Amino acid sequence: MTTSTSEVSGAGSGRRIALFADVQNLYYTVRQVHGCHFNYAALWNQVAQRGAIVKAFAYAIDRGDPKQQQFQRILRQLGFEVRLKPYIQRSDGSAKGDWDVGITIDVMEAAGEVDEVVLASGDGDFDLLLQHVHQRHGVATTVFGTPGLTAASLIRAAGEYIPVQGALLLRH
Repeated sequence: MTTSTSEVSGAGSGRRIALFADVQNLYYTVRQVHGCHFNYAALWNQVAQRGAIVKAFAYAIDRGDPKQQQFQRILRQLGFEVRLKPYIQRSDGSAKGDWDVGITIDVMEAAGEVDEVVLASGDGDFDLLLQHVHQRHGVATTVFGTPGLTAASLIRAAGEYIPVQGALLLRH
């Protein structure tokens, strides 16, 4: 279990939150729509205002380069447990690095222990997952996704959709 100072300093509602960040999805969608990077510190702060972040996972592909390792350290300093998969280059030139099953397992395990599941991703593959955890566990579900690139089915499945814009963007 990942705990952070937000458990002490989060909103006084007593609401327990699990936060899941699909790093690859956020990287590519934010870059495509806004031409910049996603601000994980702002995400953490916005979610912490809703209650205590008791679990937080960031899912990424590990290429092993120093800049990426520095980014992973920053995520850990914020309070995320960073889950990594190796980058796999296929013989046809395509790449493999999908965390959908891992995210699904972690969300389902956390859903019985929290009041809210927050997913930062626009991937429509998670729509059934959010519907399931809400119906089965009665947890609130919130999605942070990039406008125009967040699946409509995911937006519909979420109890709340928060577009990635404004303070959630790191502009240079």
